[in-house]
Amino acid sequence: MRHGQRIGVFGGTFDPIHHGHLIIADELRYRLDLDCVLFLPAGRPPHKTDQDITADEHRLAMLRMAIDGDPYFDISMIDMENSGLSYTAESMREHQRRFPDATLTFLMGQDSYRDLPYWHKPGELVQHVRLGVALRPGVVVDSDYIEHRIPEVRGRVDLIDVPLIQIASSDIRRRVRQDEPLRYHVPVAVESYIRTHDLYRSMVQDDRF
Repeated sequence: MRHGQRIGVFGGTFDPIHHGHLIIADELRYRLDLDCVLFLPAGRPPHKTDQDITADEHRLAMLRMAIDGDPYFDISMIDMENSGLSYTAESMREHQRRFPDATLTFLMGQDSYRDLPYWHKPGELVQHVRLGVALRPGVVVDSDYIEHRIPEVRGRVDLIDVPLIQIASSDIRRRVRQDEPLRYHVPVAVESYIRTHDLYRSMVQDDRF
């Protein structure tokens, strides 16, 4: 990383990565004038401990295939290298340690921003990083309530309109189980990987994420 870079960090389980993720990441990169976006695949997210998440090696392989050749995209292994639960505040503190001269922006969807008061140490998260929030139709956010609960968030949030791409990882997994087409939902290489490794067919159905 170059001195003084503007880095976006886009977290998620990416199970699997799909075109919606890629479009949001690229749009926020452009609109926020970021030098690059680091995809941060979750290791053990605390809010999904009761859910069946695909092995790290498969999620990471698909993510690498999806961003291959894009000069603005890279991967951060901070969460996957952590043997404990993955908390965003702690992950971003580690990013700050590794990139002390960078300006960091954590990228999220509007639904995640709505739930921010219930995250682990949200005040610590926004104390030293900005938030880039992709707006989503139908999601209602009470900004006054968020600022009341997390005073540190004031002046540190950028709300960005992004193209509406209604693709969800849960829907991709459902499509695999029901033998529906995946073309144009995920990159070609990702579809091939899912088929080759027979992913998601035996996963317990859960459409919450």
